[in-house]
Amino acid sequence: QVRFVESGGGLVQPGGSLRLSCAASGSIFSHYTMGWYRQAPGKQRELVARIGPGGSRYYGDSVTGRFTISRDNAKNTVYLQMNSLKPEDTAAYYCNTYPSSGSWGPGTQVTVSS
Repeated sequence: QVRFVESGGGLVQPGGSLRLSCAASGSIFSHYTMGWYRQAPGKQRELVARIGPGGSRYYGDSVTGRFTISRDNAKNTVYLQMNSLKPEDTAAYYCNTYPSSGSWGPGTQVTVSS
């Protein structure tokens, strides 16, 4: 079973940037499509972006052009570069496989506020 530990969140002003990291355990990380998800208070968890084993990428409409997902298979790590952040990006961010497995990490909180 793959496990995930997210980091890199914090408080940032609108228009700012953050880079999230997710360290995954498991020897076959490189075989999985990996996704970043987020959950805002009172809302359902949603997929933000995903990256396939070969590097193909998908982004949700609300983050296209602002967020970039990448991966380093040698480090079992997936990243999310977030630029031009907006208050509506405020949420807890999680990584997982896509489709998601039943095991979620602790997440990392991103708060965009002036």
